[in-house]
Amino acid sequence: MVKLFVRGLPPATTESSLSTLFSEYGKVFDLEVSRDLFSGQARGFATVEMEGHEARAAIAGLDGRDIEGKTIYVALDKGPKTGRGRR
Repeated sequence: MVKLFVRGLPPATTESSLSTLFSEYGKVFDLEVSRDLFSGQARGFATVEMEGHEARAAIAGLDGRDIEGKTIYVALDKGPKTGRGRR
């Protein structure tokens, strides 16, 4: 399994629409759209979990694509920053 990070999503993005978009490239195992706590609108980013080769195909096909007037960017999720940083 590979987790993808998607940014640049329009505020009206739904889990259903994003799942449909990514399922063109393979099976979507998990998907989470980050939402504003008060308005419920998408905050502009999401994570999608897919198989490795399907995830690479999704990156190649969707990175830089125009969705509802906004350009989305798709890349491998690097996860939270670890370590303590500089001292």
